[in-house]
Amino acid sequence: MAKKKTIKSDGQEELTFDAAATDELNGDAVEDPLEESVAHETHPHASGPLGRMMDDYFLQYASYVICERAIPDLADGLKPVQRRIMHALFEKDDGRFIKVANVVGHTMQYHPHGDASIGDALVNLANKTYLIEGQGNFGNIYTGNAAAAARYIECRLTELARKEVFNKDLTEFVPSYDGRNKEPVLLPCKLPLLLMLGAEGIAVGLATRILPHNFTELVEAQIAILRKKPFEVFPDFRQGGLMDTRGMTDGNGTVRVRACINTKKAGRLVITELPAGTTTETLIAGIEEAIRKHRLPIKSISDFTAETVEIELTLAQGADPAATIKALFAYTGCEGTVSSHIVVINEGRPVEMTVPEILRENTRRLEMILKQELIHRREQLGEQINGKTLVEIFVEERIYKRIEECQSAEAVKQAVFDGFEPFKDRLRRAITDEDVEMLLGIRIRRISRFDLEKNRKDIEKLLDELITVEKHLEKLRAYVISYLRGLLKTYGKHYPRRTQITSFDQVEVKELAAGEYKIAYDRENGYLGYQTEGDPMLECSRYDKILLVWSDGRYKVIRPPEKLFVDKNLLYCASADREQVFTMVYRHDLFVFLKRFTFGGAITDREYQCAKEPSTVLIFEEGTPEHIYVKYKPSKRQRIHQQHFTPADVPIKGVKAMGNHMTGKAIARIDTGKGRWWKEDEDSPRGRFS
Repeated sequence: MAKKKTIKSDGQEELTFDAAATDELNGDAVEDPLEESVAHETHPHASGPLGRMMDDYFLQYASYVICERAIPDLADGLKPVQRRIMHALFEKDDGRFIKVANVVGHTMQYHPHGDASIGDALVNLANKTYLIEGQGNFGNIYTGNAAAAARYIECRLTELARKEVFNKDLTEFVPSYDGRNKEPVLLPCKLPLLLMLGAEGIAVGLATRILPHNFTELVEAQIAILRKKPFEVFPDFRQGGLMDTRGMTDGNGTVRVRACINTKKAGRLVITELPAGTTTETLIAGIEEAIRKHRLPIKSISDFTAETVEIELTLAQGADPAATIKALFAYTGCEGTVSSHIVVINEGRPVEMTVPEILRENTRRLEMILKQELIHRREQLGEQINGKTLVEIFVEERIYKRIEECQSAEAVKQAVFDGFEPFKDRLRRAITDEDVEMLLGIRIRRISRFDLEKNRKDIEKLLDELITVEKHLEKLRAYVISYLRGLLKTYGKHYPRRTQITSFDQVEVKELAAGEYKIAYDRENGYLGYQTEGDPMLECSRYDKILLVWSDGRYKVIRPPEKLFVDKNLLYCASADREQVFTMVYRHDLFVFLKRFTFGGAITDREYQCAKEPSTVLIFEEGTPEHIYVKYKPSKRQRIHQQHFTPADVPIKGVKAMGNHMTGKAIARIDTGKGRWWKEDEDSPRGRFS
């Protein structure tokens, strides 16, 4: 097998080529007949320079779409456009609202794909409420109405985003697409943003769909992870509604969602919460379509949705509310399914993951970031304490007096260095030129006793904080748990669960519509259907198939017809069941046959024969009658005038079987029961089949 060479592109992706291909690109051709033969067989142009160039370009394009556009990063839970929007907002943040158009323009310094994609992504983030607070018309997630133009609406970072997502000291920056600015590689986010926000994206050869989860439940799960206890989290949709999670395993799979429908008003149903993935507009359109098809007994629809969902359905006279609710779930968007397939970017590569794996990785990263913050704060405190100690020694020991007689800047600097020589044990590090410049810039009031006392108190406070930081570093896990509990206390009340977790059985549409159509047969005119007046034949639904059998042996399977001409010789009409056993007696030529059979499968609306042509069906019944009684027509020298047969003696076969021979005599009467024509005192031997 050929060796591989790995080429890494700014830490974001890894491209792998055959050694021979890489050497050839570098001008060092390596001949390998076997590889050339295989390449030529799989693709005739693969071994040529154009083929290699196209493969290379496609690989770069696919990698770019996956890593730089469509798929979120596991580390901070954001797609590149979202990360750039957040960075732009942080740069412009002063606590006040900013025109969205200004934010979009600022983000374009980092994002090369135009203002439309930035604006849409910003509105989407604002509607999720965690990171961006909007002012103005940002659209309506319930009705599906679009947001106003970017010049009319404003936004700013939420307090949660401002405090928990950014830290310049821990952020790695790289040049932007045009090299004029610096943008973050990843944000040092301490929140499980990937699961909080959810995500959807379609890239080259793969797609991701991550369902949003509840902030409070995610943080509680992280605490459970740190305490090594079991945990379980489920999606939570902003639209609310009901959710059945039995089809989901570790965050992948499908959940079934339903609208919340109440019957508090007499004769009315009120939809108060929507299932995920729908809007009032699409839901009402589906209800109207079901009404037109006579599937819902609803007289009128009123939509009062504004800040909350309120769709009022007025029922038709005498309609059953419970049955109507079932029909809403069966025929409209009031019930649906939402699927989840989690693909994320982890260390520059797309990987499939589960929700528990993501949460554990988020928790590990949170622990790492908090540790880095503590270490950085420890270094800051050390510098601050050292600086204040320098000031204290400089003033208390009157080192500033040494510079009064100095004739040059170098002499001044050296005097300060010499003055601190006896006190270097009190310092945390060696004094530097920067320290000297800081000391020489001290204002004259700092030498007062008041400022000196204040300086000592400041040092004591810094030392106390340093001790606390050291304790947190020693017991890092306890500190992380305390931090997470602080998040719950501060923000938990703002993010209650919206979607109710429950379980519900799927409404079987076929059962719901079982009596939807009443099929009648007009014997006088030969019409059959649910819009036909005549003898009632059966009740069925639009999902059933109907079996028709005629007296000449023809049969057909059809959908429930509105009005269909079937002529006056229709013998049998019922719901089709391919396993149902039938008993049929028919005359073909001069002989009478009996057969027991099942129809099996049949193509809808195609005509078949269940008896050999030409035939006349004498008896056609479901199941197997116990006896068949036959009265023969009188004939010369005829000794047997009546007989009974036992159909169970005939084996069950397919519909194309001819059956067993019963008799060749002319039949006057035949039936499965004894009629008045049957004479009990007359000899009636048991008939035999041949």
